[in-house]
Amino acid sequence: MIINSQKAEESAIINLAYNVCAAIRTAPKACGIDHLETAILTGEDKNRVADEMRAICKSLGEGAEFFCRDADNVDKSSVVVLVGAKYKTRGLGEKCKLCRFDDCIACEKANAVCVFTSMDLGIALGSSVSLIADNRIDNRIMFTIGKAAAKLGLLGDCKMIMGIPLSASGKSIFYDR
Repeated sequence: MIINSQKAEESAIINLAYNVCAAIRTAPKACGIDHLETAILTGEDKNRVADEMRAICKSLGEGAEFFCRDADNVDKSSVVVLVGAKYKTRGLGEKCKLCRFDDCIACEKANAVCVFTSMDLGIALGSSVSLIADNRIDNRIMFTIGKAAAKLGLLGDCKMIMGIPLSASGKSIFYDR
């Protein structure tokens, strides 16, 4: 059997995407509480996100052209991994106050974001792109993908979402952006 380079590279990327989701799940979380969700986008679902990114670009107008640029990168990528965080507190109450509210209940009532949500997402993103880099697959973390994914409701009640497009080509598609 002969497996050509395109098939081998596509298989490597999709297998890596599964491993990235596992790395996100096992990344350390504040207080051991996990409020993260992941998804892998290919085909029409990936295209739908790119289309939404272009719609956002158009609606925001001048200065938002980077949404269209990033949508072009999504088009050229094989897979997009989404990682999102739910806006939930850790129940530390008045012992924490890093969010600048008196306690977690006040933070939730204000529909604010627990600082640990951002930290957990950042740690998970760092863990995932390390794994991707170790496998020599080109990638970028893009909030533009996350904004489109959130607007489309792709990760349910996750409001803070980032996207990581994965690509294998002779020259990184993310380099000359």
